[in-house]
Amino acid sequence: MLEIPESKTIGIQADSILVGKQISEVIQASSPHKFAWYNGDPAKYNDLLKDRIITGCRGHGAYVDILCDENVTIAIGDGTNIKYYPAFEEHPKKHQLIVVFKDRSFLVFTVAMYGAIFAYKGQFDNPYYRGSLNSISPLQDDFDFSFFNGIFNSVKKDMSIKALLATEQRIPGLGNGVLQDILFNAGIHPKKKISTITDLAKEDLFHSLKVTLRSMTEKGGRDTEKDFYGNFGRYSTILSKKTVNKPCPNCGNTIVKEPYMGGSIYYCPTCQTL
Repeated sequence: MLEIPESKTIGIQADSILVGKQISEVIQASSPHKFAWYNGDPAKYNDLLKDRIITGCRGHGAYVDILCDENVTIAIGDGTNIKYYPAFEEHPKKHQLIVVFKDRSFLVFTVAMYGAIFAYKGQFDNPYYRGSLNSISPLQDDFDFSFFNGIFNSVKKDMSIKALLATEQRIPGLGNGVLQDILFNAGIHPKKKISTITDLAKEDLFHSLKVTLRSMTEKGGRDTEKDFYGNFGRYSTILSKKTVNKPCPNCGNTIVKEPYMGGSIYYCPTCQTL
């Protein structure tokens, strides 16, 4: 899924190759998806995007923006995959949108479970998108311990740490995926109530959040997610679908996976006691 390390990585990669390209056409979905969300009628995307020139790209939270002239933007959200193809490669048979450039290179947008592909002119009035665009990222220096502590103080104390950090987009782009290694590095169980977390443990968690996300981003994202060119990230996840039932790198106990809050959590029963 598209979280902070992946959105930042894809934004940088896209900016390095797309700037200056001109859109020649937009090809509609070959495989319609009921949970692929668009801004209005996607059949009108060609009228909006044709002949637009890419001026920049950026990643923020769980979104990647492709900025065009004439104040037009293509924005993808969490759950949408974007992949760049050089000129004259064959278009994949299944997709939710294709953007073709004048030089015949193209972008393919696909949605697995759910995802957003928004094209708009001017401002886009979506609360999650605007919240992500205007948020302070953990990758920024302004996201300091005082800011982090304010997030703790904004909720009821019987909430679990997973609920605090990975729901309601209190920290846009910090989802259940990146959370697993953040909590492992801090030695905190995902179900732990925030009322039981000491001030010292909170400082350790803050440090883990900053360092872990920075490492994931500097290594081009996680090894469970793909980048702009379809390659997996170079950050080796400690807790993920790739490591479940394997030995914990710290103590050797078996890494556990279990359902929680409509998703899955991974943890080491020894290193992350409840």
